[in-house]
This record gives sequence, C-alpha cells and structure tokens, in this order.
Amino acid sequence: MGTYKTLEEARENFKNDKFATNAGVTLDELTEEYCICSMELNDNHRNAYGGVMGGAIFTLADFAFAILSNNIHSLTVAQNVNIL
Repeated sequence: MGTYKTLEEARENFKNDKFATNAGVTLDELTEEYCICSMELNDNHRNAYGGVMGGAIFTLADFAFAILSNNIHSLTVAQNVNIL
C-alpha cells in the first residue's frame, strides 16, 4: 500500500508545492506504479519563440516524480534528475 490512502490525501499533501501549483500543475491519477499530472498551458508557459518553456515541462515531470516517489517511500527527494 502506498503512503497516500486516497487521491485527495495526496493532493492535500502537495497543495503547498507552490511553484508547481502556481504553474497550474494538477494531480490527476496516482497508484503505486504511476502518477499522472497535467498542466493547462497559457502564455505564462511560453518562451520568446512561442514554444513551451523547458522549465514548464520539467516542473510537470518533477511534480509527478515527487508525488509518485513519496507515495512509494515517504519523505523522498531527488538528488539528480535528467530528462533525455
């Protein structure tokens, strides 16, 4: 069994992750095997060329990783992260 008994419990725990939540990231699904988060893009997420900023993509991935890893092992942080 994961750390969080319900999706709402996980949402409550991570609502204070202000950077991700202010960017619009939401937790959609969570199991012991995967986490699905989403983010509705707006002009605040765009770079000078109109594309999505890498930081927005990384924030979405980092938030999902944080929730899943803390669901598997309570109080977990990443030491090093790469997106290839």
